[in-house]
Amino acid sequence: MIPIKDYNPTRRFPVMSVTIIALNIVVFFYDRLTGHYEPMLIETARGVVRTEVFVGGLSAHFSLVPAALASLPLLAWPTIFTSMFLHGNWLHIGSNMLYLWIFGNNVEDTLGRFRFVLFYFACGATAAIAQVMSAPHSSIPMVGASGAVAGVMGAYLLLFPRARILTLVPILFFFTFIEVPAFLIIGWWVLIQFLNASWLGGGELQRGGVAYFAHIGGFAAGMSLILLWGVKRGGRYRRR
Repeated sequence: MIPIKDYNPTRRFPVMSVTIIALNIVVFFYDRLTGHYEPMLIETARGVVRTEVFVGGLSAHFSLVPAALASLPLLAWPTIFTSMFLHGNWLHIGSNMLYLWIFGNNVEDTLGRFRFVLFYFACGATAAIAQVMSAPHSSIPMVGASGAVAGVMGAYLLLFPRARILTLVPILFFFTFIEVPAFLIIGWWVLIQFLNASWLGGGELQRGGVAYFAHIGGFAAGMSLILLWGVKRGGRYRRR
C-alpha cells in the first residue's frame, strides 16, 4: 500500500516540513552531481563479483558508519544529523519525502514549528542510535531521513488515527485507489518493519540493505515524545 495524500486540513502552512523536504532534495542533487563510480567487491549467490558502485560526493564523508560512532562517538556524532539529509537513490528520497509531505504537515501544525523541528531531529537521532546498537561493528554507511520520518508517522498515528488516507493498492496485476484510516496503513508499515527486522536480519547491515531497526527506533521515539509531552490533537496539552 502506497499513501498518496491525506484528507486532514491544517490551520497553517507547514513551513518547516517544506523546508526540510527542500533541503533534502537540494543535498540529494548536489550529492549526485559531485559523486563518482568506484570499483567494489559484492558477494552474491554466484560468488564475489567486481562492480562499479556510485559514491556520492557528500555521502562519502557525512554518512553515519555504526562502527565509527560506536568506537569514536565524540568525533563521529555529527554524522547522526548529517546522514539524515543524505539518500542512496531516487526511490529512497522519493519515498521518504512523500511520507514526510503527507504526515509531516499535520504533526507540525499540532506541535508548532519550533517544537516540530526539535521533534524531528530527536526522532532521527534516536533512530540512528537504535541502528548502531543493533550492529555496532558494522562498517556499512547509513544514510536517509527514514528514522525521523518514522517518528513523524508515530506521532500521526497517535494524533490522527482515523484520518482518511488516499492509498494506491495493488490487486493482482492491477492498481486501484482506496481510502483507508491512518491506523491501518501506518500499522501495516510498522508490521512490515518488525517482520523484516526479525526474519531478514534487517539490523545487521553487514552487506547493506534497509535499516529496519532505525525505522522502529524512530517510530517508537515519535510515539513516546507525543505521550511524554502530553500532546492532544489540535495542539492542546493535557494538564499533569
